[in-house]
Amino acid sequence: MVLDLITDNKNYVFSVSELNQAAKRLLENGLPLLWVRGEISNLVCAASGHWYFSLKDQQAQVRCVMFRHKSQYLEWQPKNGMQVEVLALATLYETRGDFQLTLEQMRPAGLGVLYEAFERLKRKLEEEQLFAAARKRPLPFLPAQIGIITSPQAAALRDVLTTLTKRMPGIPVILYPVPVQGAGAAQKIAQAIEQANERAECDVLLLCRGGGSIEDLWAFNEEVVARAIAASRIPLVSGVGHETDFTIADFVADQRAATPTAAAQLVTPQRQELLQRLQQLAQRLARNSQRHFERVMQQLDYLQRRLIHPAQRVQQQTQHLAHLQQRLHRVRPAIGQFNVRQMELRRRLQASMQHTFQGMSLRLHNVQQHLLHLDPQQVLARGYSLVRDEHGELVTDSATLSPDACLDITFARGWAQARLTGKSPAQ
Repeated sequence: MVLDLITDNKNYVFSVSELNQAAKRLLENGLPLLWVRGEISNLVCAASGHWYFSLKDQQAQVRCVMFRHKSQYLEWQPKNGMQVEVLALATLYETRGDFQLTLEQMRPAGLGVLYEAFERLKRKLEEEQLFAAARKRPLPFLPAQIGIITSPQAAALRDVLTTLTKRMPGIPVILYPVPVQGAGAAQKIAQAIEQANERAECDVLLLCRGGGSIEDLWAFNEEVVARAIAASRIPLVSGVGHETDFTIADFVADQRAATPTAAAQLVTPQRQELLQRLQQLAQRLARNSQRHFERVMQQLDYLQRRLIHPAQRVQQQTQHLAHLQQRLHRVRPAIGQFNVRQMELRRRLQASMQHTFQGMSLRLHNVQQHLLHLDPQQVLARGYSLVRDEHGELVTDSATLSPDACLDITFARGWAQARLTGKSPAQ
């Protein structure tokens, strides 16, 4: 609105408030969020939690403010003289007309290079499928032995050992001591992972370290560590830093834990929970066994009622045999009558079959004689013959014959060909 007044009326007189408002809008709309590097000076930490300071270099300085809802997430304390990089919005504090930066993020100077290296390696390994869920291996439910890769002086080691002792004190632990920060730490960590795989004495590995700055955790962002984790045949849990810390090792590991203590909880079941579960299973087994025994006893009672004493069984069989013997004695006198009846039936069957055979033979003879009378060959034997025209058709009417027709004549014995020289109609 103020800018419209400038355009429409160049003689318009602004108040100081209107001028500052216009300047603020121009700054906020003209400059996006941007990173600025400089040295902290005149730092004031107000009771409200807001931070006020100047950011300067050799030629200039600018006032900065970081409000409490942003500064509370910073895990380190800024100090005067510290070189930092801030992500800020350029604006104007209207009340005093001061140009200032309102901070969204702040980090020690030089971390930008580390973050770029982190993102570059992350993209590279992600393209190689080292983060893929398909290659992640499941953790053993109850490992026989646990390997811990960390510094013997690390507070994280004490936390892990305390947690393992509380949850499952009977599981042996092997420590693979390594430095967790500083020059050469990444190479030592990778060698420890390879050594643990060569010795193959653990069912699961814990890679642990407490929280710290990105520089402190950088050993876990090295490619050599990532590839050692990916090549490990033993499942590995990464418990590096705090819940908000993420390293390349976290992405490659089979599982990532928010803290070292959480990593210890991941690889061991709760002893008390196992005991309760075991007690529940024992109770279920006892109940099932009791029900099984009851069914068996009931079945045994049923079979026992059906079971007959051997002496009683012999007595029943003896009575049955006696009954059969009595029936046999009653049937024996009729055997002679049955034999006589059988002989009579055999005689009658033979006579009937002979009579039937004679009748059938006579009928067969009569049919045979009748067929002989109907046999064309017999007719020809009496002097008749068969006449066929040139088409092989029997001639029964002379009217069907053409003059000079060629005829085939079949006799009782043999045949002859003749040519028609004359014919007469039927009388």
